[in-house]
Amino acid sequence: MERLRAAGCVFAEEEAALLLEAAEDPGRLEELVALRAAGEPLEHLVGWAEFGGLRIAVGPGVFVPRRRSELLVRLAVAALAHDGGGPPAVVVDLCCGSAALGAAVAAACGGRGWASGRLELHAADLDPAATAYARRNLAPWGGRVHTGDLFAALPGTLRGRVDVIVANAPYVPTDAIALMPPEARDHEPRASLDGGADGLALHRRIAAEAGEWLAPGGSLVIEVGRRQVAPALGLLAKARLAAHAEEDGDLDATAIVAVSG
Repeated sequence: MERLRAAGCVFAEEEAALLLEAAEDPGRLEELVALRAAGEPLEHLVGWAEFGGLRIAVGPGVFVPRRRSELLVRLAVAALAHDGGGPPAVVVDLCCGSAALGAAVAAACGGRGWASGRLELHAADLDPAATAYARRNLAPWGGRVHTGDLFAALPGTLRGRVDVIVANAPYVPTDAIALMPPEARDHEPRASLDGGADGLALHRRIAAEAGEWLAPGGSLVIEVGRRQVAPALGLLAKARLAAHAEEDGDLDATAIVAVSG
């Protein structure tokens, strides 16, 4: 624990307990402590991240879900008009990474008493390493995971049928990546962080196509930085989606909800 504290780990006692739980023997524990002290993300070392009350499987080279993204889960569940009486609600976790969002949405819907099978869950990401973890995380809910570039990864049968697209697309401006904590900039895929010059490069692409995939009245729920709200709302308006911003001060989170006409 002292080594972790000396390395700058704020929650050294809690981290030491998690590393002890993950270690098979004293030799492995020593290795894990050394890696953590050198800056490896704790979640990569123990093999999971806590998100939305779930243990989401993650590993080296995979984006670690942030607690702030739980706002997206809450908004996505609220946007689902289905209560189990009609056809299954169709949810797509786009830029899914480990599919933490999709798993948490499914778990939240189950907690609201939705009958089994009333959610058709899909997730897509460009990175095969990420989608391998996504398959593990969505398996309890029968989610289908697709590897490919944004909407091109999805089966064409979903076009015009999606009730909610939830997306934590990368939104860090390229020049700001160097200012991120080393755990992120040195150990997570750059593609999961880099949002282009203004952080909205993928948001533009998603906004341009989302309307074709959403069912009438369907919603796109997407994370942004606070300073990106105005331009993000503008590009969604250009795509003819009625959008508004939502914030959660406790989570320090900002999201845009855009609804198809």
